[in-house]
Amino acid sequence: MNEKIHPLNPIAFHLGPIQVHWYGIIIGSGLALALYLAIRESDRRGLPKETFPDLMIWAIPIAIISARIYYVLFEWGFYSNHFSEIPQIWHGGIAIHGALIGSVLTVYFFTKARGISFWKITDIAAPSLILGQAIGRWGNFMNQEAHGREVSRAFLEQLHVPPFIINQMYINGHYYHPTFLYESLWDFAGFILLISFRRVNLRRGEMFLTYLIWYSIGRFFVEGMRTDSLMLTSTLRMAQMISIVIVVVAVMLIFYRRKKGFADTHYLDQGLS
Repeated sequence: MNEKIHPLNPIAFHLGPIQVHWYGIIIGSGLALALYLAIRESDRRGLPKETFPDLMIWAIPIAIISARIYYVLFEWGFYSNHFSEIPQIWHGGIAIHGALIGSVLTVYFFTKARGISFWKITDIAAPSLILGQAIGRWGNFMNQEAHGREVSRAFLEQLHVPPFIINQMYINGHYYHPTFLYESLWDFAGFILLISFRRVNLRRGEMFLTYLIWYSIGRFFVEGMRTDSLMLTSTLRMAQMISIVIVVVAVMLIFYRRKKGFADTHYLDQGLS
């Protein structure tokens, strides 16, 4: 039976000699939907309609570059001997935490230049960010990457997931944890949570900080199952350490900003500041 299982083709179609991968289509679709939702919400929150399109012109390329730099730094043992591989991201090797760092810095300088509240922008973007991540994980699914440890087919069947997911987790003669699915479902749940929090009218900044906490908790546990982690030491996974730091810092920021009166404005308040 196993010999008859064939993985889904990661190539969607060809444009002459150019191969168009499902990974790129899925990532692009996630970005497009995330941007659409952010533009709609920013309009409701009183921001100029060009705010998020203008921001994305800078944020997307910077996020890709910073995601690659982050990955390369932690795999320097390989890339120091293969410099030509560094720009070849189509061979794999980008990290979401690197993209997050680059994006946050971009938003900071962009909002300073435009005279817009950094926290207002990040609050609006938070649901879009986590939705984009939820969709993007299916790109990993098509590439049969970012999976967990080896499991049995019986284990996967007990999860009651569709057969096409089970079959796609059959890689080189073995079945693996669909960690892409675990993280995707966690992120979709986070999206629903954050959308519902808009009605609660949280204090300014706390939507984004909640996103950081929610995503990091899920990432910590999912990362522990993966087999392709960037390692800080021989036993410590970098993504887990970063997740812990993010949760601690985000919680501290919530209490600090409330105590100092920096969070007296609320999410539904109008205006740029």
